[in-house]
Amino acid sequence: MAAQIVRVWGGFGTNDGVDRYCLEHFSNSVLPHLRSIDGFVEVKVMTRESLGETEVVVATTWESIESVKAFAGDDYEKAVVEPIVGQLLSRFDDRVAHFRVAVAASRAAT
Repeated sequence: MAAQIVRVWGGFGTNDGVDRYCLEHFSNSVLPHLRSIDGFVEVKVMTRESLGETEVVVATTWESIESVKAFAGDDYEKAVVEPIVGQLLSRFDDRVAHFRVAVAASRAAT
């Protein structure tokens, strides 16, 4: 089995803008779309407050680079960002980073 791929994208905005991105846009628009794509495994959306603004980082996990391309297209390093995001965040990445999962672990069942 090939190593999974983690796709990482991020942005910055006000606390309210990031909350709206997470709770409204991501949950209602992005997540249903991700779930419809073969090869999508999971997503973690993380936030933190820093220096007067709030950062959001989205890490999606995929079965393969081919499944990433099913989501993002041939130019898969280009961020997939809907126009509404420009109203919610003050700035965000135009490009994404992809990582091959080298080690993954979770708490062992007892």
